[in-house]
Amino acid sequence: MNLSRDEIQKSFDQWLIAWNDHNIDGVMHFMHDNIVFENWNGRLISGKKNLETAWKAWFLHHGNFKFIKEDFFIDAGNEKMVFTWILEWPSLEKKFAGKHEKRKGVDILYLKEGKIIRKNTYSKTMIEIDSTPVHLYAIGQ
Repeated sequence: MNLSRDEIQKSFDQWLIAWNDHNIDGVMHFMHDNIVFENWNGRLISGKKNLETAWKAWFLHHGNFKFIKEDFFIDAGNEKMVFTWILEWPSLEKKFAGKHEKRKGVDILYLKEGKIIRKNTYSKTMIEIDSTPVHLYAIGQ
């Protein structure tokens, strides 16, 4: 059952509200049981239960975050979405812990049965902390 473009948009809007309300149950409502999540750090998580466990810990340790939608593309026929975002939160970077951070990225979302079955997340390696550009270096550099 493919959703219409309007149905996809409505589901996505509710999903983003759940993220920004720090509502893990609301976020997980839109995940397919067989979700595969590829994080910006390369970590791969399969299955809704495993993802919920990982994200509950993330929500607990990363409070006060907000995702801002920059742009959003829907391909209803192929059940795909692309979502560019800005994540605003207290920085976790060692030299900048707690300072205001902006991180830009993109999610490529695939749907099945009206739920997100695959979520690929990518993030820029240049972030902004207290209005200053900061480059994230690879480990060991």
